[in-house]
Amino acid sequence: MVRRCSTNKRGPTIAVSGPPGSGKTTYARRLAEELGLEYYSAGMIFRMVARERGVSIEELNRIASEDPSIDLEIDSRTLEIGCRGGVVLEGHLVAWVLGSVADVRIYVTAPLDVRIRRIAARENRPLDEVYRETVAREYMHWRRFLDYYGIDVNNLQIFNLVLDTEPLSVDEAYNVIKTYTCRLLARKGFKIEACSR
Repeated sequence: MVRRCSTNKRGPTIAVSGPPGSGKTTYARRLAEELGLEYYSAGMIFRMVARERGVSIEELNRIASEDPSIDLEIDSRTLEIGCRGGVVLEGHLVAWVLGSVADVRIYVTAPLDVRIRRIAARENRPLDEVYRETVAREYMHWRRFLDYYGIDVNNLQIFNLVLDTEPLSVDEAYNVIKTYTCRLLARKGFKIEACSR
């Protein structure tokens, strides 16, 4: 996968990835809000594509299961947004899609049983149903990236920070993420006012 930007970025690009139930959305939104950056998720981009094609989310999911060009289009848009800069992008695979375009690559995770309980509580669904869906979804993500790009998403070497959120409160985990992000951005020459508070 070639990842290059044709224009100068207007600020940092931060990628937050992780498996379902890891808390990546919570941390990415908070980081974007506090650092004064835009926020995008892979889900938002997927919904944008569905709107433009005049189909429902369910219909686009069905089309995407048979047509890999949908996923490739979403990856292309993710890269385009990342190249603009001044943004926090969140999604299971966005850090791999953005590659070196991202100035900070963060991976949040937690043990599978913890993530299953979080999703079931959040969506008020049975644990066994969430377990089957989550395991299948994670396998599909792994297979898709291996088939499309030859990338094993279980290899986390591309990340600047890998954080297990299980033993930490939401605030504790966020503080680790923010502190690390601010230090790395400062070393790369970005001046973010919220980082000095």
